[in-house]
Amino acid sequence: MTAILVTGYKSFELGIFQDKDERISVIKKAIRHDLIRYFEEGIDWLIFMGNLGFEYWALQVAKELQEEYEFSIATIFTFENHGQNWNEANQVKLGEFKQVDFVKYTYKNYENPSQFKNYNQFLVDNTEGAYLFYDTENETTLKYLLQVMQEKENYPINFLTFDRLNEFLEEW
Repeated sequence: MTAILVTGYKSFELGIFQDKDERISVIKKAIRHDLIRYFEEGIDWLIFMGNLGFEYWALQVAKELQEEYEFSIATIFTFENHGQNWNEANQVKLGEFKQVDFVKYTYKNYENPSQFKNYNQFLVDNTEGAYLFYDTENETTLKYLLQVMQEKENYPINFLTFDRLNEFLEEW
């Protein structure tokens, strides 16, 4: 079994506030390209954290690709109440993260900051690599997860960066 963690920028971190934003289609084309390569290499699990933005768009593409490729999808949330305060439209998206092959919650409720560090370590320890939409020049809290990834030996990270997105845009 080979599992990769799929995560990246949240939509608000990219300044994307509408589902019809034209940048989403470019991002999804890049995701499709990269996921197909993963499936052709034999990846059989995609692991999500349940975040809006890149993860949600990757989830949408992955569900489309399940018609062509055999793989499973898991969402491992930090807390059971993940997303409970989201608006109605985002609740629908949250529901899509729960309609996958495997769903688990790491903790019942938030108790202390060390839970996030332990969660990041758990995700990295239980995957064989990551597909990450992240650019170190545009830091977010993902930097903590990236640090855990980089500390693990033989943990390949495939970055989708703004430069790669521009390359995809020029090719299409």
